[in-house]
Amino acid sequence: MQNKTEIRIGGSGGQGVVLAAQILGKAAVLDGKNALQTQAYGAEARGSLAKSEVIISDGRIGFPAVRKPDVLMVMTQEALDKLLKDLKETGILIVDSTNVTAIPDTKAKVFKIPITETAKKTFGEAIYANMVMLGVFTKITKLVSVESIEKTIQENVSARTVETNINAFRKGLQL
Repeated sequence: MQNKTEIRIGGSGGQGVVLAAQILGKAAVLDGKNALQTQAYGAEARGSLAKSEVIISDGRIGFPAVRKPDVLMVMTQEALDKLLKDLKETGILIVDSTNVTAIPDTKAKVFKIPITETAKKTFGEAIYANMVMLGVFTKITKLVSVESIEKTIQENVSARTVETNINAFRKGLQL
């Protein structure tokens, strides 16, 4: 039986959920796995619900969409409210406790971490929350290597923000 993990990231437009998913998928490929990444966001883009999905597999990926995520990462209350229903009962829920205050009862394993607050306090801007979240995800799931994520960050963010993005990722590993 092949090992396949379905991941959904939800937040609002402008929080970097698509970039986080792209980096995650590319890092998985660097680690020798198959990966598929998709995204969807409201027509208004910034501020509306945004979600991005990644499937990471040791074998072929037969269906290109996440139906029942194994891991759900949410950065806003709206994302949690709309996306939690699909999370597997045995899944992992990673919640940005800065922006999410009400977590419904769930059988999933829940991690509440002040992701945006950490980004603001440590780096002065909430824009690095997506990298902090990737660090948290990497630490919890061990699905991708730290080295692959860092290499992918270097290749996918602007040269002037590479160091801060990598430091934000490393901060997430510590949380």
